[in-house]
Amino acid sequence: MQVITSTRALEAFCKDAAGYDFVTVDTEFLRETTYWPKLCLIQAATPDRAVIIDPLADGIDLAPFAELLANSLVTKVFHAARQDIEIFVKLFGAVPHPIFDTQIAASVCGHGDSVSYDNLVRAVVGTQIDKSSRFTDWAARPLSEKQLTYALADVTHLRDIYAQLRDEIKKTRRSSWVEDEMAVLESLSTYIVEPADAWKRLKLKVSKPRDLAAMQAIAAWREQRAQNNDQPRSRVLKDDAIYELAQQRPTSPEAFDKLRAVPRGFGKSSAGSDLIAVIKEVEARDKSQLPVVPQRPRGPSPKGAIGDLLRVLLKAVADRNGVATRIIANSEDIDAIVLDDDADVPALKGWRRKLFGEKALAIKHGRLALAATRKGIVEIEIEAD
Repeated sequence: MQVITSTRALEAFCKDAAGYDFVTVDTEFLRETTYWPKLCLIQAATPDRAVIIDPLADGIDLAPFAELLANSLVTKVFHAARQDIEIFVKLFGAVPHPIFDTQIAASVCGHGDSVSYDNLVRAVVGTQIDKSSRFTDWAARPLSEKQLTYALADVTHLRDIYAQLRDEIKKTRRSSWVEDEMAVLESLSTYIVEPADAWKRLKLKVSKPRDLAAMQAIAAWREQRAQNNDQPRSRVLKDDAIYELAQQRPTSPEAFDKLRAVPRGFGKSSAGSDLIAVIKEVEARDKSQLPVVPQRPRGPSPKGAIGDLLRVLLKAVADRNGVATRIIANSEDIDAIVLDDDADVPALKGWRRKLFGEKALAIKHGRLALAATRKGIVEIEIEAD
């Protein structure tokens, strides 16, 4: 087992890896007490070699690995890639390219929805991974042999999984399906949260323009403070507190103490002082400067019969095509389709629209019916009067 702790050794590995058409990659990191993930290990494997890279080693420069991630001739294979890629975007300012995510590919190939790496290894390789080291302290040094063995397994088995899924995708001619998903992973915007857009992560629990303006401003303030201080969002301010502050809009330290979701004494802190300034700015805005509260589309309830029928259709389509339901559409997509024929959801775009979206709209407008048979659910076209 090779543990790379020097730039020279890393350069040698990356030069060797650049001669292959793929490299499997995984990371170990800590994030419980920070906004940004703290990278503790990088695992990488070519078809005939696997290494562990120690980013915490004294004097090591990760630039050679950044070059490997950017090499367009080498596919970077991950499992559940989003958090790993977020780390590399933070470190190197760019998204690895090209990417292959085995969790997404497994969903497309019918191995289940958001299948775990452990289950995929068991199904494809026939091996049971020892998970006892999963929640150890990866920042502590030295690392035990058991930790290193566990970490390395995350990329060695991934080689076999990648080979099988790549063959399955080719046989089923679903390359375009996977490419659509990988395009999202390869977009830089997927990993960068602008403070001004932070409110979009919250549920819209306000109905007045000034309340919405306050929610937007407070969420932006929290995001910026969390990033600047490298703190989890919840340690700066919990979501429930944002909703309450947006509606109550306290402008004095004493007023904060009357709120249930805000810690006592918060209004007298430096954070409270900053937040009072943010709220006062919102209060001072002219009505013409306030955002428009999105109106809910009028139509049948997403929780009614049409929504139920679309969920039955989704299950039938997924089963028929041997693909996980969530890779086609999720519950929010279905709700949106019930409310709006032109909803901006993945289920009404590309291959998903052909597979499911068009049929969903046809059912919604009475042009298609579902029937239960011994062979399962079938669709029946309804002739127009």
